[in-house]
Amino acid sequence: MKELLRTNDPTIIAFASALLNGEGIDCFVLDANISALEGSIGVLPRRMMVADRDLFLARATMRDNGVAVSE
Repeated sequence: MKELLRTNDPTIIAFASALLNGEGIDCFVLDANISALEGSIGVLPRRMMVADRDLFLARATMRDNGVAVSE
């Protein structure tokens, strides 16, 4: 698994998930339940991971739709 993006914005995670699902790319969000530890203030970023083989297509999909990705 490789990190595709990291963000504090839950709307970006939802948008990116929808885009990837539309392309048939499986993704997994790490740190999704960290808000319980941080007090739901949204300080700690969530990481979206994809399989190594899907990373190139996933990055291209994000860039084509204006979503910043991790390099």
